[in-house]
Amino acid sequence: MRKKPDKPIRPGKIPIDLRAIKRALFEDAPSGDVTTTAIVPADARCKARLVAKQDFALAGIDLFKAVFLAKDSGIKVTRYFTDGQSVPKGAVIATISGAARAILTAERVALNYLQHLSAVATLTREFVKAVEGTGAIILDTRKTIPGYRDLDKYAVRCGGGQNHRRDLSDMALIKENHIAVAGRITNAVRRIRKKVGSKALIEVEVRSLAQIAEALEAGADRIMLDNMKPAQVKNLVKLIGGEAQTESSGNISLKNARAYATTGVDYISVGELTHSPATVDVSLLIDMQIKD
Repeated sequence: MRKKPDKPIRPGKIPIDLRAIKRALFEDAPSGDVTTTAIVPADARCKARLVAKQDFALAGIDLFKAVFLAKDSGIKVTRYFTDGQSVPKGAVIATISGAARAILTAERVALNYLQHLSAVATLTREFVKAVEGTGAIILDTRKTIPGYRDLDKYAVRCGGGQNHRRDLSDMALIKENHIAVAGRITNAVRRIRKKVGSKALIEVEVRSLAQIAEALEAGADRIMLDNMKPAQVKNLVKLIGGEAQTESSGNISLKNARAYATTGVDYISVGELTHSPATVDVSLLIDMQIKD
């Protein structure tokens, strides 16, 4: 039942929302950049380098560029790496040249985007490497910063992971509270099948052998083994025997990811990928003032 891809996953095109960028720039300088406008002459120009201070997986370089262009379309950004690539410590990721005031004012917003998205990609890549060779696929979750979901899920793809459902409209996932309201798993599956049809994938979160048996009998396509130890998951995957896809979720970390992956489970969903990655360390360093 493994879904191991035949070729490397491509992250696709990064979703760039110009309105969101402009809101972010306004948020950071609602009445202008007091420090920069006081110090830097209006006609001053400069050149800067974006430098990696650690090894990481890159995500968001086109968004980084878009922030500067939104501030001043005359700024030139030259990229030396593309999203999904591994960036070594000390590498120059990009150079930026143009109006000094605009570069200094847009710097933090551009870095915030790049550092967060690269953090998601880097952590995802660490999880992917941790389960390498097992056939298990690393998935993200909906635990994202509101408004950042498409960017976060893009960054997961840059790290080599795959996306779980994008939103509540995307896929049926019957969780503990749904079962409590519906009364039984069978009732919940039947109502969803009636609503969305036979081809839609239905996943059911289970916590016991009885729930697994009921979910399989009801025709669930995927069983989520929630908050279970690897030994439990291994036994239950064997019990399910390929009648449905299997997914492990809950309290999965880099320390135990491989233990879960070797159980034979098809998917491993990790909320940590997007809700608490450690930001990557990069610096924007101005080298010189450009004289026309």
